[in-house]
Amino acid sequence: MASTLSTVDTQHEDMIHDAQPDFYCKRLATASSDKTIRIFEIGENNNNTQLAEIKGHEGPVWQVAWAHPKFGSVLASCSYDRHISIWKETSNNVWTKIHDYDKHESSVNSIAWAPHEFGLCLVGASSDCTISIITHKGDSVWDAQKIPQAHAIGVNAVSWAPALAPGSLINSNSTPNVLAKRFVSGGCDNLIKIWRFSEPENSWKLEETLEHHTDWVRDVAWGPSIGLPSSVIASCSQDGIVVIWNQDNNSSSSSSASTWTKKVLPKFNDIVWRVSWSITGNILAVAGGDNKVTLWKESPDAEWRCISSLDEADTAATQQ
Repeated sequence: MASTLSTVDTQHEDMIHDAQPDFYCKRLATASSDKTIRIFEIGENNNNTQLAEIKGHEGPVWQVAWAHPKFGSVLASCSYDRHISIWKETSNNVWTKIHDYDKHESSVNSIAWAPHEFGLCLVGASSDCTISIITHKGDSVWDAQKIPQAHAIGVNAVSWAPALAPGSLINSNSTPNVLAKRFVSGGCDNLIKIWRFSEPENSWKLEETLEHHTDWVRDVAWGPSIGLPSSVIASCSQDGIVVIWNQDNNSSSSSSASTWTKKVLPKFNDIVWRVSWSITGNILAVAGGDNKVTLWKESPDAEWRCISSLDEADTAATQQ
């Protein structure tokens, strides 16, 4: 089947930092250094129409994130201006700010919505070394918790763990159970950290610290492992390294879950900025400072190999 490439003329006046399709891939939100967010209808044959321009930030907008459609048309944004803003489409193509979180002391670099099973809950990572978790409590009430000194120097990226146990999709003998809330963060201290919410203490606890990178961790991505037998996280760094972390026999409540093992992809020629999983969790996209995007897939012999036409090298990852 032939593939097509569609481009969007965003008319942003400065660099674009993020572009995210909504749940149904019908609309696209873009974030730019021109301090605006723009919403586009994704059409066929390059027929893409701008639906809205959202203004409100006073600095470059680093990321945008769509909430699950069960909550309506809700979009979050984070900016160099230290704010996390949450927007709702209150009428056709009219977006209204429904919450503004301004408790960070430096740039907010990354945001991510929790799985919808956990309600309308957003995590944000900041250069002030802290992580904020913002939860909608009903009507216009929002609750916020903060993890102080989450990473020395600053936090660059956050990503939520799936709400359901690994392998739930393929295990027909049991009803999927919702796990404890967990997310992963990456920071300027070269570390990856996994955080778990403690219901009895109503607070976030550090569950695990993963070490390998020798420079700032630029992005982390927790794979949608519902169809896989294990939990998987990808991390990338300014050191040109991508690591795939794997944990078998994941547990929702006990601390007896197995340790995390790692496989390291062959070193890239430049900084690696972003990593992103396919919806099935079996293909990893890697975007680097060399303006290339490569796709990686685990082969039957449990080695990760590049399958992208942008890089024809067929080099296996090494077991660490």
